[in-house]
Amino acid sequence: MIANGRVDGGANGVSVAVRDSGPGLTPESFERLFNAFYTTKAGGMGMGLSICRSIVEAHGGTMWAAANVPRGAVFQFTLPVRSDNVE
Repeated sequence: MIANGRVDGGANGVSVAVRDSGPGLTPESFERLFNAFYTTKAGGMGMGLSICRSIVEAHGGTMWAAANVPRGAVFQFTLPVRSDNVE
């Protein structure tokens, strides 16, 4: 499931959350999840989440992961909204 909305706390930004109901991640995985070359998949390269976080942070946002109770994971990011009009 993908959800989006405005950032809480009155900040001018957008929030996106991607949730799944898979097996979830171990507590140790959450600590290393965004490290380059860390993977939980047999054939994974471990670059996807590291690249995603770099892109989000380069645009002034934040990205994190948490458990999706009762199962799975949720990956979220926020980005600021530009206040100037670009044409």
